[in-house]
Amino acid sequence: MNANITLYPSLQDRVVFVSGGGSGIGASLVEHFALQGAQVAFCDIDRDASAALAARLAPLSRHAPHFVYSDIRDIAAYQASLADVEARFGAIRVLLNNAGRDDRHSLAELTPEYWDNCLALNLKHHVFAIQQVAPGMAAAGGGSIINLGSISWMRGRPNLVGYTTSKAGIAGLSRTLARELGEQNIRVNAIAPGAIATERQAALWRDPEEDRKFIELQCLKYRLDAGHVARTALFLAADDSDGITGQNIIVDAGLAQVSVAG
Repeated sequence: MNANITLYPSLQDRVVFVSGGGSGIGASLVEHFALQGAQVAFCDIDRDASAALAARLAPLSRHAPHFVYSDIRDIAAYQASLADVEARFGAIRVLLNNAGRDDRHSLAELTPEYWDNCLALNLKHHVFAIQQVAPGMAAAGGGSIINLGSISWMRGRPNLVGYTTSKAGIAGLSRTLARELGEQNIRVNAIAPGAIATERQAALWRDPEEDRKFIELQCLKYRLDAGHVARTALFLAADDSDGITGQNIIVDAGLAQVSVAG
């Protein structure tokens, strides 16, 4: 993490929850918020990676990050996990709906079951996590909800229709719930990352040629990493951004200005 990162006093001791926090952007979110002095709890289905992350950050943090296993597709169990975090630490004041999976799939190979699972992984859990934490957040004086979207739907990325539909939906739900929850002093925003270099990308499809192509299309000529997203999330979570809600913040080095076809 960048040693010169801005510190936000309002985040110290604040209860923060991150879904999908065991790796990738989620792990960066956990790290950045923990090093702000927040009480971070996070869920994931990868027990080993999550335990290792929590153990690494514990001696560096004001509050040791708290890992809970949860499959966000099981809404009842997921809401119960969130309730357990609230009972242990108090109201969740910052909710980061990050969990998702961008597996490639063509229209021809889609089945109803695959479609439902894709939306469950990438959209449905956002709504029901917000439903669970909003009452406590409101009672505590308000808070910030940040939904992780993507620019993929803006660019019309092929072979991702379940994923892009979900991510487009995140922009809509963020605007609607910003209006619905605003009177309770709850802000709701989305972050739409671009081509973010993660371990998953490196393992599955990232190579120097792909890096070159993305950099060529971007306005800024370097690859973004998960820290670029996490630092944006810090600002949206902190009181410094208390006039911002209902927005879809694009973090993509200018990539969304170009369609897939160029």
